[in-house]
Order: sequence, then C-alpha cells, then structure tokens
Amino acid sequence: MKLIKDSLGGVGDIAPQGKDGVQYRVSSIKDIIDVIIPHFDKYPLITQKWGDFELFKRIVYMIDRKEHVTSEGLQKIVNLKTSLNLGIKDELKAHFPNTVPVSRPLVVEPEIKDPYWLSGFVSGEGCFYVGISKSSSCTLGYSVQLKFQMDQHLRDSGLMKKIINYLGCGKFYKVSGTDKGKIIVAGLKENINIIIPFFKKYPLFGVKVEDFKDFCKVSELMEKGIHLSDLEQIREIKCTMNKGRFRS
Repeated sequence: MKLIKDSLGGVGDIAPQGKDGVQYRVSSIKDIIDVIIPHFDKYPLITQKWGDFELFKRIVYMIDRKEHVTSEGLQKIVNLKTSLNLGIKDELKAHFPNTVPVSRPLVVEPEIKDPYWLSGFVSGEGCFYVGISKSSSCTLGYSVQLKFQMDQHLRDSGLMKKIINYLGCGKFYKVSGTDKGKIIVAGLKENINIIIPFFKKYPLFGVKVEDFKDFCKVSELMEKGIHLSDLEQIREIKCTMNKGRFRS
C-alpha cells in the first residue's frame, strides 16, 4: 500500500480496515482530478471495474463544477451512483423516487498488453495453493497437488478466459450457486513449466511473494519425489502459506 501511495505522488491516506485489513484511500477532489483520474486514463483498467471508473469520473467532474448543490445535479449523480459498484441502498432510493439508472459502460474485448499487468493483477487476486488430500492410490495414503487459482465475478469471465489463453494453461470454472468464476491451474507440469517461470520473470508484489516462494519450494520437493515418501516438509511449508502465514 505504501508503494502504491508513493507511486501516486504521496496523495491520500492508509488506514486500518476491519480486523486484519488495510485501506488506501484518496478523498480529495483535487487529488482525484490531478492524480488518480489521469493515472487510470493513461493506464486503463481492463476488468469491468473500468465501467465503475468511468461513472465515478463523471460524478467527480460534476462535483468539481458544483452541480451537486442543485436538486437537478444531485439527481443526476444519484442516477450515476445507481449503476456504480453495488448500486444504492433502499433508503436512498426512497429519497430519490425519480431515479433512473444510467447505462453502465462495458469492456467488450479485454486485451492483456503487458505481462507486468498480469503479475500485478495476480498480486491482488491470485492464490498459490498446496493441497494435501487422502488418496488410496498413493503409498503414504495422501496426494499432494500444486494449484494456482484466481477468482472473479462472472462479469469478467471474458477476461479470465483471455488470461488462460495468454498463459497457455488452466481451465475456467463457474462456481455453482454463486456469481463467481475461477481459473485453476492444477497440473504439476503446467505449474512447473509455465506458472512458476512466468512469475519469476515478472515478479509479484506484496505478501503474495512469500506464498509464491513457498509454492516454488514445494514444487522442487515434488520434482525430487519427496512427496511420495515424506510429507512432513511439505506440511510444514503448507501450514505457513496464505492465511496460515498470519496465524503462524
């Protein structure tokens, strides 16, 4: 978060959020207009969050022009907000009964132009996972599986499939009973030959780096066949990955 703040010229604040979260936020209209909007105009979002950005940008410029101080302008902002993110709450709807949602801009053909974009996206949205499960076909009674995974809202299923094509591996699954979809790369060869080399060449950021290092350690043990005769080393590594890193 500090690196992101510094890269944006130091605008905004970093504050705790919830039990174990942290939030970087920029609330100044001037900083949003001078720094945030120009940044994302120059480096466009390629998920459907781009639509939220475009609606947000229109609202910001309306506020800067003081349109929000008139009833007509405020209604236009509520119309925009209705289509932004999760929309508006029933209480706000009751105060603005004439609200008409605007059309939400969509990313029709997302395109991954830069591998560093993907490493940044995975730093925030990806997961490097080591699975240990019972298996009657294995000598120790357990099998070990490396799994690279990313979950997103189904509205970005087109981008998820583009990521699969870009990497040259993985499968897309719709999560039953939800509005989520996921990419899973579960094959040992795919993870060793494609996923690991990619993120070594285009490094991750944040704590995800530590999970990736552990993921690489387990892959090396599996290449040596250690998982077929001794699971203890792999169990120890697995216990300190992802959420286990904070518990430990």
